[in-house]
Amino acid sequence: MSVLDLLAAAPERAAIVLDVDGTLAPIVRRPDAARVPDEARREVKRLVGRYALVACVSGRTGEDARRLVGVDGVRYVGSHGLELAPDADRWRDEIRTFASSVEWPVEDKGLTVSFHYREAENKEEALKYLEGVADRAREAGLVPRFGRKVLEIRPPVEADKGTAVTQLLEDAGLGRALYAGDDTTDLDAFRALDGLEVGVRVAVSSDEAPSELVDAADVVVDSPAKLLVLLRQL
Repeated sequence: MSVLDLLAAAPERAAIVLDVDGTLAPIVRRPDAARVPDEARREVKRLVGRYALVACVSGRTGEDARRLVGVDGVRYVGSHGLELAPDADRWRDEIRTFASSVEWPVEDKGLTVSFHYREAENKEEALKYLEGVADRAREAGLVPRFGRKVLEIRPPVEADKGTAVTQLLEDAGLGRALYAGDDTTDLDAFRALDGLEVGVRVAVSSDEAPSELVDAADVVVDSPAKLLVLLRQL
């Protein structure tokens, strides 16, 4: 019996936890243009009716993830898990002040800010500039992290997608889970499955996906559409 079969055989004992952008929603040039396909939304709704817990842990705010996915019964956690960390809130003003000093369009997510360079004419120059921004953020006591054509600035708080997944599973009393994601921050969630009775790590691969994520995965699919095929087995 495969690990997927083990999850499907006892859904009342298991959780399905999903990233949103690049996992349920295909990556687009602008984050505000992202969309979860109707067929993916229907599949998530089916999983909600079957599994003990279905959650979306996103880099977006939880409210924005809820709007994008649009399925009731899903537990939405935003800002890479920072929304579950009480200490994160006091850094909001400092992060916004830092963002205002950067000459680059900013996506304000409340507890974090993001600087995207997917649409930059010269991506090498854009990356060089944002590496300088990352250095300044470190000097200011903040935490920079690069992802898929984006630099995110976050507070120096011990919270990430991994701590979020751990808390979700502990709160639900579950020892079996699948997590699917496509970027660097999803590695933290992968690690949170270590030591579970059943843990399935799914990487949604692409030309931009970090090789570490693919190497750490139990299952690799090459698109959100292929992830949907996998979820239908559950």
